[in-house]
Amino acid sequence: MARASTRPTSRDVAQAAGVSQAAVSLVLGDKWRGRVSETTAERVRQAARELGYRPNLAARNLRLGRTRTVLLVVPALTTEFFAGVYTGAARVAAEHGFGVVLYPSPEGVGPARDPFHSAQAALDGVIASSMAADALTAIRGDQLPLVMLDSDPEGSLGAATVNLDIADGVRQVAEHLLTLGHRRFLHLAADVPSWTFEIRARELADRLAQVPGTSLSTTRAPISIEDARAAAEAALAAPEGLCPTAVVCDDDKLAAGAYKAARRLGLRIPDDLSVTGLDDLALATALDPELTTVRLDAELFGERGMRALLAVLEGGTPEQGDIPVELVARGSTAPPHS
Repeated sequence: MARASTRPTSRDVAQAAGVSQAAVSLVLGDKWRGRVSETTAERVRQAARELGYRPNLAARNLRLGRTRTVLLVVPALTTEFFAGVYTGAARVAAEHGFGVVLYPSPEGVGPARDPFHSAQAALDGVIASSMAADALTAIRGDQLPLVMLDSDPEGSLGAATVNLDIADGVRQVAEHLLTLGHRRFLHLAADVPSWTFEIRARELADRLAQVPGTSLSTTRAPISIEDARAAAEAALAAPEGLCPTAVVCDDDKLAAGAYKAARRLGLRIPDDLSVTGLDDLALATALDPELTTVRLDAELFGERGMRALLAVLEGGTPEQGDIPVELVARGSTAPPHS
């Protein structure tokens, strides 16, 4: 009779790596730092990979009283940005034996429904974008360990906040356009009540106010190309000499709407009008000319969010400091006509 194959155990990993079972437990539980060397930790991980070892999560969860499941609450998935956030969060979660449930909060259809019969019973913690913060009360996620993304650190609901340095991104955009010689600006702002968009408006106004002779007008639109087109078309239909020479958009989809508005009005980009975005979505290089925008590392954003939640769950201190962003100058910006 053929002998049934047996699942490798932590003892097997310990023997293969030449270490104790306690060391295996520390390494695979990610509690090895300061207790075993990096070389030993890598030897344990390598042995586990070669043996195909998987920890008995059911037994571990019973001991810890955890489900090892995290909820990631994001706005409705209208761009690939939040897909990147999920990818980064899920990658770090998997390294620590956690799973991530992605929950897009519906926009414009009332309160979000509870994705679990009891969120507290089914989850260890929540990572939420401030753009989807209204969903937290509905799913009772504000009563769980919580990390907020894109949220005001002074008024955050969460035990920790993780932010991209959006303020610096807007300053980079403003500096780029000012250096090119632009003085008449239109801010095509996202019509979304969120801290991250408030920061964009404030930083742009503050930076331009420091330069004599500048003017700034603002028009708002929902984050859709057609809504942005309509708003930008109305704002750009000003007499020559008063029309903005640069449009600063809160995200790349709004910038695409500005492109359509410019074309309808007979304005050439960048000859008659410079346009900037923010996000560096795939859309940015699909536009013609390619869009000058601010690159946000969505996957790193998700990774940092997940690491912060893991730190909160372990009673530790999450990594501090905003995630840097980078201006990517492309063909949509040029000096204005003299």
